Amino acid sequence: MASELVYTPVNPSFGGNALNSSHLFNVANAINHYKAPSDEFGFEEESALDRLANSLESRLISQLLADVGNGNTGQLETDDFFLNIVDDGGTLIVQIVDKISGESTEIKVAGLNPD
Repeated sequence: MASELVYTPVNPSFGGNALNSSHLFNVANAINHYKAPSDEFGFEEESALDRLANSLESRLISQLLADVGNGNTGQLETDDFFLNIVDDGGTLIVQIVDKISGESTEIKVAGLNPD
């Protein structure tokens, strides 16, 4: 005498009893030994001082760009780069110079004047 075999899922995500969810979650956490590396993507956690310095540097660059929009030119020096910004008659020129290697990159944005 045999009867039909009926599959009943355990996991509530697949139609199982909803009361099983906390038990399954706890079992999964108990057997999970994975710890994410602190610099998985090459980043280390920044200190409050580093975050402040980055925020100030970002603000200075923003202010420098705003000043260029008013017809001024400017330069900013960071620990790693020189940043020169010039408004050349409707063309914005941003020159970035690496202090260590001396390599430079120049970015030109034309058509800033709607005239």
